Amino acid sequence: MHGPVYLDYNATTPIDPRVAEAMLPCLRAHYGNPSSDHAYGHAAKAAVEEARAKVAVLIGARPDEIVFTGCATEANNLALLGVARAIVSGSRRTLLYSAIEHPSVAQPMRQLASAGWSAREIPVDAAARIDAGTLQVGSDVALVSAMLANNEVGTIQPIRAISDLVHAAGALLHVDAAQAAGKIEVNVDELGCDLLTLAGHKFYAPKGVGALYVRSGTPIEAIQYGAGHEHGLRPGTENVPHIAAMGEAARLAREELAMESSRIRALRDELHHRLASAIPGLMLNGHPEERLPNTLNLSFPFVSGWDLLTETRTLAASTGSACHAGSHAVSGVLAAMGCTVERAAGAVRLALGRFTTEAEVGIAAESLIDAWSRLSVLRRDTQ
Repeated sequence: MHGPVYLDYNATTPIDPRVAEAMLPCLRAHYGNPSSDHAYGHAAKAAVEEARAKVAVLIGARPDEIVFTGCATEANNLALLGVARAIVSGSRRTLLYSAIEHPSVAQPMRQLASAGWSAREIPVDAAARIDAGTLQVGSDVALVSAMLANNEVGTIQPIRAISDLVHAAGALLHVDAAQAAGKIEVNVDELGCDLLTLAGHKFYAPKGVGALYVRSGTPIEAIQYGAGHEHGLRPGTENVPHIAAMGEAARLAREELAMESSRIRALRDELHHRLASAIPGLMLNGHPEERLPNTLNLSFPFVSGWDLLTETRTLAASTGSACHAGSHAVSGVLAAMGCTVERAAGAVRLALGRFTTEAEVGIAAESLIDAWSRLSVLRRDTQ
């Protein structure tokens, strides 16, 4: 093993060697512009369309419903701002989004609020779940956005139940599935969503490529302007190597999902067991069952999560979303769940993945236990 044990798969995944291999023809031979009408352009275009079909299969969609973007943030912005632009007139002027959404959903919602829309947060319970039984979607609501699985605590939302409420009210549903795809089954028809966001680097493709599923007939307009790439919704020459990589990553994710999720869940639970057996007062954050199979968010007593990870030299993990790394602020997700400041401050996110081994789980557990023992003794001795 070279370097510390990597348990930050929710921040980003390494590129699978098989995915890297799939990129090579587009870097070496199929370097044409997909819009060019000659052999090089045709080969690049074919690579893009093959990838589009693979991504569509991963989520149970049609290829013509997939729009490639530069990342999930761009896809979320396109979904929210694009729908708002398409339905700017009329009586539906309210937007709903969960209190634990990624900033790439929350910030566009706030931007729309400053432009005259009413944007309201949907609260979550102590396990970071929306209570579909109490969710009210009025006739004034145009769009609801709810992530399928939370990036910090892994909680999975009851999207189908939410979808039924949203559509009964005549509104649209956007689902950010960036953290879920490749870890759990994602099917747009079973979820009942109108738009769905994907991020390539969350399931072993490179950074810099994402996708937005747009159900046929969904009102949406472009938020950038140029030539008519990607059904006129995302102008700019396609990033062919990364798109091809995302397609191959989608194929692998679908084929290996059942086996990998079972293996990773077992390793995650083993890590949890080892830590809980050695650390009294250790607390699990997120839903105990309805949770991503790879995600373990724990609050360590008497220490801060940041200090704990700083002390743990043989482990690469995080205290929460990588988008907030370095701030040391209390997680907005944990705050929305009603966690105390002390509990939130002691939180660490351990996210396993395709290349995590049993030996690495043992190293991680031992490192965390040793670091916690040293820090907690120092903390209690000074109190």
